[in-house]
Amino acid sequence: MALVLLNPHAQGGRAARRIPALRAWLAAHAPDAQLAAPEALSDSVALLQSLPEGSRVVVVGGDGTLNRWLPMLLARRLTVGLVPMGSGNDSARAWGVDGLPWTQALTLALQGPAQAIDTGLARWRDLQGQTHESPFLSSLTAGFDSAVGLRALNGPSWLRGLPRYLWATLHELIHLRHWDLTLHSDGHFKHQGACLFASSLNTPTFGSGMPAVPHAQLADGQLNALLAGTFGRSGALLMLPRLLIGQHLGHPRIGCWPYRQLDIACTQGVPLAADGEYLGEAQHVRIHCQAASLLVVRR
Repeated sequence: MALVLLNPHAQGGRAARRIPALRAWLAAHAPDAQLAAPEALSDSVALLQSLPEGSRVVVVGGDGTLNRWLPMLLARRLTVGLVPMGSGNDSARAWGVDGLPWTQALTLALQGPAQAIDTGLARWRDLQGQTHESPFLSSLTAGFDSAVGLRALNGPSWLRGLPRYLWATLHELIHLRHWDLTLHSDGHFKHQGACLFASSLNTPTFGSGMPAVPHAQLADGQLNALLAGTFGRSGALLMLPRLLIGQHLGHPRIGCWPYRQLDIACTQGVPLAADGEYLGEAQHVRIHCQAASLLVVRR
């Protein structure tokens, strides 16, 4: 038996409108599947915790939904299918299900074979000295792109997907900031100085489809660091079209490399986001790859 778990707040609450159609489809095609759509995060987490290890869960939502439930998905070793109904859907793109009709995505999620993929885990210390653990599926951003993600989350409800992120990016450029970062990659010194961002990706895209690391793979036992040095407003603005078509990696102030463990230190505190969900400001972050840690249904 599978659990179809819908986040009623996904897509600004529009995902909840699918509940009657989902219930009717499951009654006709998968009567053994259970449908649930708890309003509170604590209720959905408790429901996941109650499942036997190895159960199949079909997540109906987007990157934020997956991220909120990821700790329990990992802890219970659950097999995860996805019906994408989010704003970003970068995990759905990487799993090959973005753009599918929801009935086709649901059929695949319920019946398709599962494959192991990597996830990331960030252990970080905030400005008050408290430590946190934040797993992620798609990206862990530090700096400008985290600030963009926070602005996008609070942006106009009528904007969705990539236009929402572009709106947030342009507005964040007005308040352009840099952070003094020290990076060590797999135990070796990598960089020290002012940076626009230092982010990590497991999927080829982030920010609702921006091909930040086009060569990234989900199951290669490593993550990919993407580092941007100092940029003025005009330089950052000119870089945006290159990022949108995946032609930014040749720029002399852009660095990209694979790693298994990355340490980022920032005395002033750098904003973090996991899968587009804002976390807070961190003085130190240690990110490592959790190889083959999650079973997912993908095409």
